[in-house]
Amino acid sequence: MKSDYQFSHRLKVRYSEIDGQKIVFNAHYLTYLDIAVSEYFEEGVGLDLHSLAESGEFDFVLAKSTLEYKSPARLGDWLDIWCKTGRIGNSSITMNFMITREGEEDPLLLAEIIYVSYNVYKNSSQPIPEHIRENREF
Repeated sequence: MKSDYQFSHRLKVRYSEIDGQKIVFNAHYLTYLDIAVSEYFEEGVGLDLHSLAESGEFDFVLAKSTLEYKSPARLGDWLDIWCKTGRIGNSSITMNFMITREGEEDPLLLAEIIYVSYNVYKNSSQPIPEHIRENREF
């Protein structure tokens, strides 16, 4: 399953992210995915997200998230957050994610998130720039 993904970001579960059951609190997984998608676009695709957002050319907001929890992550676990581009529409991008514990194959979490290309100056969605579409394979 990891072979479907070309990009991953690694992070360690911190004490502040676990709950009373000593597992990662569910909402923190969205933070992990948010960190990974930013790294995907910046490190993997080579975009300067800050400059693109400041110019109004490209920024994105979350429109829909679907998370499937398979197994819990625990304090001190090193996680690999895998991400890839799924479908690209006119103004939306569907991203697929998988979180695994370092050195393991089985997913702890599977997710699909739909982001909308957004222009903060116009306060509206906008078409995804062509140079973003060209990096679809990454």
